[in-house]
Amino acid sequence: MGRQGARRYLSRIGFVFFLVLVSLFFAIPMLWLVLAPFDANPTMSIGMPDWTLSNFQRVFENPQAMRAILNSLIIGIGTMLLVVILGSTASYALSRVRIPGRDALLYSLLLLSSIVTGTAAMVPTFQLINLLGLINTQIAVILVITGGLLPTVIFILKDFMDSLPKSYEESARLYGAKPYQILMHVVAPVARPGIAFVAIWAIVQVWANFLVPFILLRSPELQPAAVVMHTFYTESGQADLRLISAFSLLYSLPVILIYFLVNRRFGFRFHGGIKS
Repeated sequence: MGRQGARRYLSRIGFVFFLVLVSLFFAIPMLWLVLAPFDANPTMSIGMPDWTLSNFQRVFENPQAMRAILNSLIIGIGTMLLVVILGSTASYALSRVRIPGRDALLYSLLLLSSIVTGTAAMVPTFQLINLLGLINTQIAVILVITGGLLPTVIFILKDFMDSLPKSYEESARLYGAKPYQILMHVVAPVARPGIAFVAIWAIVQVWANFLVPFILLRSPELQPAAVVMHTFYTESGQADLRLISAFSLLYSLPVILIYFLVNRRFGFRFHGGIKS
């Protein structure tokens, strides 16, 4: 083996070692999430658990825990529906209507949504929601998160709308279909993979969002799981790992199930350069 072959062999070993480190970096937290809920005395380290189901019993007995997951579902599904409806109609309009500066407008919205983060806009957002009288309502959380997600959603879905042949719509018009019928029965079925991706992505963004509901919601019975989890402490002020570990596993299951259900129904593939 020559010097060049030895270097290539060592570079491959280094690359494999790097991939193993990266895999462990992501696998260890997932392993803790799976094992800790079944440990009678969970810690921050990973080891064989002392198997028990009492941690889940504590979650079910906690009045805030299960209500918080329900609140997360309400906010997540509400945001997802609003994002899909508004994003689909707006992207379809931008794809079909030729207006001056259309692409510049789209890229500007995407750029501004990336630069002006939710944290930076939280004070004016709070003032606006307060003027509307929507403080301490889940509708306010849905509207604020939807506004933050829409620029990216429109940018993604427009790619799908551009790929749809206009001949489909022209054929539907010849048979007397109205614009909303064309959108529902011609455009939406073809763009289903993109809509499915956007729907899952919106729910994931809502599921992990802590700041918006924490600021806008005052009543504990309205707060989602991402906020309520930060209240799980023992009487001495220490984090209750038994409750947190079991609740975290239950909290993760809905998003995982939604992903597999939609993936089985629609599938995810690359379409027009964007994952669908």
